[in-house]
Amino acid sequence: MAPQSRFILSVDPARPPQGLEGAVVAIGNFDGVHRGHRAVIARAKALAQRLGRPCAVLTFEPHPADYFGGGAHIFRLTTRDAKAHRLAELGLDGMIVLGFDSGLATLSADEFLNEILVRRLGAGAVVVGYDFHFGAKRSGTPAYLLEAGPKLGLTVEIVEKVVADEEGSLTAVSSTATREALMLGDVRGAAALLGHPWSLTGPVIHGAKLGRQLGFPTANLAVDPACRLRHAIYAVEVAVDGRRLKGVASFGRRPTVDDGPPLLEVYIFDFDADIYGKEIEVFFIDFLRPELKFDSLEELVAQIGRDEILAREKLGA
Repeated sequence: MAPQSRFILSVDPARPPQGLEGAVVAIGNFDGVHRGHRAVIARAKALAQRLGRPCAVLTFEPHPADYFGGGAHIFRLTTRDAKAHRLAELGLDGMIVLGFDSGLATLSADEFLNEILVRRLGAGAVVVGYDFHFGAKRSGTPAYLLEAGPKLGLTVEIVEKVVADEEGSLTAVSSTATREALMLGDVRGAAALLGHPWSLTGPVIHGAKLGRQLGFPTANLAVDPACRLRHAIYAVEVAVDGRRLKGVASFGRRPTVDDGPPLLEVYIFDFDADIYGKEIEVFFIDFLRPELKFDSLEELVAQIGRDEILAREKLGA
């Protein structure tokens, strides 16, 4: 879904983005925008309010792990646009995205501060986590930032390790732990780590129309090949045309039908509008069962009916 209209998304700016001049900038990947990330974001927002400045996140594309790994390997929890949407919901003024390439990867810590934060972005303050490193070979540390930043006119705040928030312990909260939960199909566990249900966003594409023939028409989404969500059946909620609907989704290769490339197929309850080409967001609420191969389409249809009943129970639909 698109960010709020007031939210500024700036990609590779050569000069301070209009509306974000002198901003308080929180730096990081923020993949998933999980509860741990929100501690850094909350500190940045509080500082921005005190200083009377806008507040933005600085992040990087591709993910540095993909850059150093030589390809799209990491299971991304949020796409760039989904991340922007989450940050807009949290009340930030914008997100600045820098292309992570050899030029950026080889900048020294001092060059990163001078060339990126000061000259290109015109930042007024920087907020990072206690374990944040930057510059070539991760040479820039929080201690270095605290020392060098003020000499360049930057207010610097380091967020120490936060062990709990209003939802409980943050000990296990990380993007890695969230990915591991999703790889097991534990979408409830992933939601507990994130602070919100994990979701996938994309335009509805045309499929083989088999679901319609079987009495369960689906909205289909192509999924990033790096997605490692467990192939399974899930109870879901779907944001479409400003409405929040409920349904059941299958993510996998359809072994009974064609064993093709992974596809997300969503049967939305009590809904028959034409939404081909429209962008929808699918929120994964609960795991129902693994993906299975059936001996016939009749057996598949019978199981889909049982999946619908169970999903409706889980969702209160």
